[in-house]
Amino acid sequence: MKRHLISAADLTRDDAVLILDTAEEMARVADRPIKKLPTLRGRTVVNLFFEDSTRTRISFEAAAKRLSADVINFSAKGSSVSKGESLKDTALTLEAMGADAVVIRHGDSGAPHRLATSGWIGGSVVNAGDGTHEHPTQALLDAFTMRRRLVGADAGLGKDLAGRRITIVGDILHSRVARSNVHLLTSLGAQVTLVAPPTLVPIGVEKWPCEVSYDLDAVVAESDAVMMLRVQRERMNAAFFPTEREYARRYGLDGDRMARMPKDAIVMHPGPMNRGMEITAEVADSPRCTAVEQVTNGVSIRMAVLYLLLGGNEPAITAGTGTSTRTEETK
Repeated sequence: MKRHLISAADLTRDDAVLILDTAEEMARVADRPIKKLPTLRGRTVVNLFFEDSTRTRISFEAAAKRLSADVINFSAKGSSVSKGESLKDTALTLEAMGADAVVIRHGDSGAPHRLATSGWIGGSVVNAGDGTHEHPTQALLDAFTMRRRLVGADAGLGKDLAGRRITIVGDILHSRVARSNVHLLTSLGAQVTLVAPPTLVPIGVEKWPCEVSYDLDAVVAESDAVMMLRVQRERMNAAFFPTEREYARRYGLDGDRMARMPKDAIVMHPGPMNRGMEITAEVADSPRCTAVEQVTNGVSIRMAVLYLLLGGNEPAITAGTGTSTRTEETK
């Protein structure tokens, strides 16, 4: 593993498979009476969130605590940032406090890269979402969920997603999740197709390693996984489609479209959902929808990322025993 995780494009196929396999080990911890490993005891992880978040922030906090790290949650609201403090001064403050890793979510694209390359802090930097750029750990947990559902938890160890057909539908223009997924899934051998209204397709998308379609019905029947994206109205400053009803009719996933998907295909959503717009309640609540699994898998993936960045590349759990070499239970 590299020192930082800023972009899914930085991960090779082997890097990604290592993280997915490590996450499988971490997932076993959740099935134990005591859900903790001592791996990062004495380390400090700071969650530096300049944007509102529920799933991602809590997921990183749970992951760090399960690895026995000390966690500091920093929210821009109510902090010196609201008084005009710069990212540099905030970073220098965290460095003075001895942060070993900084998990940053920021509204400006490139902020995590700036933090990682500036020399302001000596610890690892993990991108938890920056503007409309990337969200690499979301792509990793999505790939982890796909591999578990389409290949199998144990059968998938060491394997990628070669030959799988993944369709990502919705607000591609404003989606950092879509960008990260295109990079990561392509590295893992999957065939990715983006589906969206022409107004919600980014300029330069022809350079991305994927296909683009404007007709959901034309591709849904051949998809192993269909990922629905939320329409991000908070990032829109114009009308990108006529009405919500028109959008739902052409680009929403309902029961009829889901019925045309292959028998073992799954439906995904990074959350939060706009039920009735990009996805109907019937689909969201069906056994084929993995939205809740993705939240659970997010903790395992983020445990794996923090472990590999801060702990090392040795197996987190001893093979064959299902336990750590030195766990909370054995001390």
